Amino acid sequence: MELSTVEPAPPLNRFRVQAEDYPIIVHSHLGWDWVWQRPQQFLSRLSVRHPVLFVEAPVPADGIKAASLTLREVADYPNVVVLQMQMPAARWSDGAWVDKERRRLVQSVLAGPLGRKFAEPIQWFYDPMAVTAFAGHLGERALVYDCMDQLSQFKGAPAKLVRRERELLAVADVVFAGGPKMWAAKREHNANCFAYGCGVDVKHFGKARHAATEIPHDVAHLRGKILGYFGVVDERIDYALLAALADHDPEWHVVIVGPTAKVDPAEFPQRDNLHWLGGRDYAQLPLYAKAFDVCLMPFAINEATEYINPTKALEYMATATPIVSTAVQDVVLQFSDIVRVADSPEQFIAHCEREATRPTAARVRRGLQRARRNTWDSIVAQLEMHIEDALVTKRAVATSAA
Repeated sequence: MELSTVEPAPPLNRFRVQAEDYPIIVHSHLGWDWVWQRPQQFLSRLSVRHPVLFVEAPVPADGIKAASLTLREVADYPNVVVLQMQMPAARWSDGAWVDKERRRLVQSVLAGPLGRKFAEPIQWFYDPMAVTAFAGHLGERALVYDCMDQLSQFKGAPAKLVRRERELLAVADVVFAGGPKMWAAKREHNANCFAYGCGVDVKHFGKARHAATEIPHDVAHLRGKILGYFGVVDERIDYALLAALADHDPEWHVVIVGPTAKVDPAEFPQRDNLHWLGGRDYAQLPLYAKAFDVCLMPFAINEATEYINPTKALEYMATATPIVSTAVQDVVLQFSDIVRVADSPEQFIAHCEREATRPTAARVRRGLQRARRNTWDSIVAQLEMHIEDALVTKRAVATSAA
């Protein structure tokens, strides 16, 4: 598959026995109920065979004197339990105390009846800040680091994040990198590192191609070409570019679908033909995509996007809609034969004008083929095989040392 061909992966064990049914404890900087993306796509599928305890990063709370937790099951995924933690805001700056308390809370849960389901787990990290509290403390059989973003370059990143990630890379048994550039950086610190970009649910996003799919009412009334984006709206977006798109042609409609994070919507450019719709449920995204004449990846070229490998690229491809992007490196490396890539605002606008009026059928066709070859299910199956190989290696090392 194209997203994992940065370097040939070592051959997986062809003669392995049936996959182990290990439990998984996840440490995530993103909440389960946040935008449905890589963590949920992977873990929802893994939960078919593996119990999953999804531990969200703690948050500070005013008015409480002691750390607390809540547990809940996920209605659509009965094998997933979400654990959320609150810490007293007055103690939030005491990092050592927060580490100790987050470990104590999780261990208290595992000491109860739920713990029987999570004996000898795989610990699966998205949040490097969790490594100090948990690595080596939950009786795990292996540590997995799924590095989906270069979090240290995001706005508001903790000062300790770089050091904690180095610690996690040093102890992880297997590392998955979210794109080719990320893989090149992380493999310098962990040799058992593999590049796996995001996948796509082709059936889900293929609804955009169905005649029976109804376009949502808040865009159905728009007349003229619709240039659309769905995804998180944060410091990675080029807001000046969006304003320039809207200004270029008053008959174009620039539609932005997604929740905001770490930015102030009051500072967004405002135009009559620039529509900030806010967040929508994952189930609705193909409906909006059906209305788009061009799918946009209007990313700023900045520190936060240096390692970005957009999930939406394959999702857009599955809708069979032309795509225009700024020159994000992983997009250039992987999708230049499908996505129109622009090096300047003027070129971005020119690409949008061309694709909105004369879409390149060959690019759309190649995109649909690429999406069909890169499903979430196929990627998860490969991740499991790498984990099993890591477990086999650890057992072999332990046996030889005995």
